[in-house]
Amino acid sequence: MVTKLTPIHKKSMAEHVEFSLQKYLRENDFKVGDALPTELELANRLGVSRNVVREALSKFKMMGIIESKKKVGMVVSNPDFVGTIEKLLHPTIMDDSTLQDLFELRLVLEMGIAELLFARITGPDIKELEEIVEKEEKTTEKGPFRIKNEIAFHGKLYDITGNTTLRKFQLLLLPVFEYVIKLEGDQLISGEVNHKGLVQILKKGTIEDFKKGMVSHLQPHFDRIKK
Repeated sequence: MVTKLTPIHKKSMAEHVEFSLQKYLRENDFKVGDALPTELELANRLGVSRNVVREALSKFKMMGIIESKKKVGMVVSNPDFVGTIEKLLHPTIMDDSTLQDLFELRLVLEMGIAELLFARITGPDIKELEEIVEKEEKTTEKGPFRIKNEIAFHGKLYDITGNTTLRKFQLLLLPVFEYVIKLEGDQLISGEVNHKGLVQILKKGTIEDFKKGMVSHLQPHFDRIKK
């Protein structure tokens, strides 16, 4: 019977190898592009089979820590941590507590992008935001269009920051909208300062004005957190 099995609390051999390799890379100051020893060399040094080493290296590949190159072998790569998270981030496999945490993370990010926006925003950026707002004002639809427009506006703000990692991370958080929609009955609630108000602040206001405006814009969400 399965119920009679005793849980194993010790790490597997592959996990021990992963830990040893992580330590080895750190202590020897490996950089992107540096070649790793061969599987056989690692296996002999660690005193394990090549299959165990291969299992550990496969996890490193999955996380983007290493990659295979022809005529070179395994080399250290530049990890795409956002891409790794993307494989796991889907609302159907996360509970409400996790989705709430992610939505709160989105709120924190949007509260902190003012400096980047004012440093990098351009005239064409303002025009694009105004076009998004104009489309929003011309429709009375409260369903899918409202959600699509919300994503377009806030997505453009992240785009303006010019921070590639921030933009990628924002895209990862889009599934969280499904969670918000469920909470708010198919309508996304905004505070006293709407999208048009935020655009006006970007045109004529200051960094501090925008921070205050964003607080007001997101206030209904913060109010829900307090409940």
